[in-house]
Amino acid sequence: MLPALLLMALVCVFLPMSAQAQEEGQTSAWYEAETIATGPREGAEGINRRTPRETVRNFVRLTGAGDYDSAADFLNLSDLPRAEQAKRGPDLARQLGLVIERQLWLDWKNLSARPDAMLETSAANHPMAGQPRRDIGLKMVDLDGQVYEIRLGRYKSGDADPVWLFTPQTVENVPILYAAFGPRAFESYIPAPLKRHMGGLRIWEWIALPLLLGLLLALGFLINRGIRWLGGKAQRPILRQAAARARIPLALVTVAIAAQFLLKLGVSFSGPATNIIRPFLIIVIVSGLGVTALKIIDAVLDRVTMRVIGEIDDTRSLDERELYTSIYALRRIVVLVMVAVAITVILLRLNLFESLGMTLLASAGVVTVLLGIAGQAVLGNIMASLQIALAKPVRIGDSVLFEGHWAYVESIFYTFLRLRTWDERRIIVPVKYFVSQPFENWSVKDARVMKTITLFLDHRADVAVLRDVFLELAKQDEGVIDHESLAANVTEHMPHAQEVSFFAMSPDPSTGWTTAMRLREGLLDYVRTHHPDWWPRERVDAETQEVAALSAPHSRKATR
Repeated sequence: MLPALLLMALVCVFLPMSAQAQEEGQTSAWYEAETIATGPREGAEGINRRTPRETVRNFVRLTGAGDYDSAADFLNLSDLPRAEQAKRGPDLARQLGLVIERQLWLDWKNLSARPDAMLETSAANHPMAGQPRRDIGLKMVDLDGQVYEIRLGRYKSGDADPVWLFTPQTVENVPILYAAFGPRAFESYIPAPLKRHMGGLRIWEWIALPLLLGLLLALGFLINRGIRWLGGKAQRPILRQAAARARIPLALVTVAIAAQFLLKLGVSFSGPATNIIRPFLIIVIVSGLGVTALKIIDAVLDRVTMRVIGEIDDTRSLDERELYTSIYALRRIVVLVMVAVAITVILLRLNLFESLGMTLLASAGVVTVLLGIAGQAVLGNIMASLQIALAKPVRIGDSVLFEGHWAYVESIFYTFLRLRTWDERRIIVPVKYFVSQPFENWSVKDARVMKTITLFLDHRADVAVLRDVFLELAKQDEGVIDHESLAANVTEHMPHAQEVSFFAMSPDPSTGWTTAMRLREGLLDYVRTHHPDWWPRERVDAETQEVAALSAPHSRKATR
């Protein structure tokens, strides 16, 4: 009996506490409001405001039908004096209906149909999942540096059921939003049949959009030609080069800004068109300004490079090649910074941090995995490019031997290197692959290179004579430096010939290549003219000839 009595005592103690906690949890799911703010107008019927979806759907239906008196029942007018609520309510409902029509592209599927607006299992990653909500944001509007929001709240008065209404803050902002996004003066001259809706837009909008696009394209063409003409008139080459490179993105930016002003001052489209055009124009403006700045920076860097360094190859000093490589690294850093700034500005301008921030944080692990898999090659090449820019194992203008190809490093980009071979071919190599393979950098410390000329001569060739001839030729050749390092030696001996190698130092690989060819030609000409008997020849001893003669008849008999 004692355990049973203890269990009953615990139930009696905790049951009221649980009921109280449940009641507090339910109370926190709405705002307390006056009856006059939540109650329907006298004689109003069929007005459902139990869920956010019902409230928005019925409000849009009533304002679209012109029943502004009934639509006013969806506004929380508690901040207005009671004497003005009945008078101003219908007009505020009319204005808010037009603002919603022209600023919101309603996503009915994501608008909750639950009275408590609880996020269900489909949004389990959301921090508010499984909890009742008492307010929902529909639209965040940035106007003249100020942020205005269209928002719904859940209100309860006394014993009545809770209802969803547009918040008092939204009602207070309606006149400001209507002045900014409401109908323009020219719309009063549009015939009524053209104001009817078709495919989400009004008929006159289907006509105005192509005309506006054509006007903007013509403006962009004129701006492009104007910048080209002004660039041609410029006296400084750097201005001409900058104008030639930046005229197209600058024309796009100007067109987008003109479209922004036109939409802000003269034209107010419906919600679907507005929600597509405005973000698109913001993206065009930000990216166009970024590309324009990058083109101008490129023109300045190219001009500085040509004036200070000129054409780059391994004949340039180490400092000049490092400067050229640093300029390319600076360009890559500028691109990264500009891309980051552009993305941040776009997210801020479109208010995507508020709407997507929590979702991105919740799915950061999935996004990281997807980016790691899909962008592994690109990200790896970018990191390898930054590694080259910082560590400088190879510089622009260095002479390298890569997989059997002797070439100059002509350019280092984000994802690939461009190598220029001696015969003017271009080899494109991914940066990650280049740094992961061994290569010879003939210019890493000093551009000097020791060239080797190899001749195969008969055993009777006198190496001492050839050494004197080589020293005389090398000392007279302008492509040979450091005469103390000149040498000629027999580097290998074979049955049919001996290998004689000649060594000469040149100031750089390109000079060394041509110098080696001249010295080789001079040595061959000397042997050909003075000692033709030194050419390698094949020898057969007497015993081998006798064996061959004895086996010849048998071979002929077997053949017959």
